[in-house]
Amino acid sequence: MGHRLSKIYTRTGDAGTTGLGDGSRISKDDLRIHALGDVDELNAAIGVLRAQITVSTIEHKAPWDKSLSLVQHWLFDLGGEVCIPNFNLVQAVAIEYLEQEIDQWNENLPMLKDFILPSGTLACSFAHQARAICRRAERSLMAVHARDQNIQATSLQLLNRLSDWLFVASRALQRAEQGTEVLWQKNINEII
Repeated sequence: MGHRLSKIYTRTGDAGTTGLGDGSRISKDDLRIHALGDVDELNAAIGVLRAQITVSTIEHKAPWDKSLSLVQHWLFDLGGEVCIPNFNLVQAVAIEYLEQEIDQWNENLPMLKDFILPSGTLACSFAHQARAICRRAERSLMAVHARDQNIQATSLQLLNRLSDWLFVASRALQRAEQGTEVLWQKNINEII
C-alpha cells in the first residue's frame, strides 16, 4: 500500500509550490495544477449530483448511483495521471461505458430541435453544472497537453465524452422526474 496521510498540513506549499506524484515540485499556478483543480472540482460536482439523485423521487436510483460512482473513480484516476506526468490509469472501457449509456438514454429521449437552457429539476440542474465544469476541465487538460504533450488520448477523450454524457444525463434526469425541458427562445426580447 502507498503512503498514508498521517498529517494533513505539511507546510511544504507555503512558498507557493506543490508536489507532484513523481516527487517534483511546481508552482501552484502551473497549468497542470489548474487542470488538477478543475478535475477535482468536477469530481466534487459529480458527488453533489450523486447526493441529489439519492434523495430525489427517481425510481431505480441504483443504476444512477453505480454510473456516478464509476465516473468519480475514473476522475480520480485522471487526477492521478495529471499529478504524475506520463502515468496512465484511464482505460478505454470508461469511454465505451459512457457511450453505451448515452446511446441507451437517447433511445427514450425526444430528438432535440432547439437548444435547451441549463435548467430544470435539481438533479438536472446539477448535471448541467457538472457538464460546464467538465468542459473547463477539458480545456485545462488540453492546455497541459499542448505544452507538455504527455496527456494520453484516452484521458482527453474521457472528459470530452463525459461532458456529452452529463448533457444527456441532464435530459434523462429531467424526464425521470417528470420535468419538462426549458427551451431557448432566440427572440426573447420580442416576447417582453
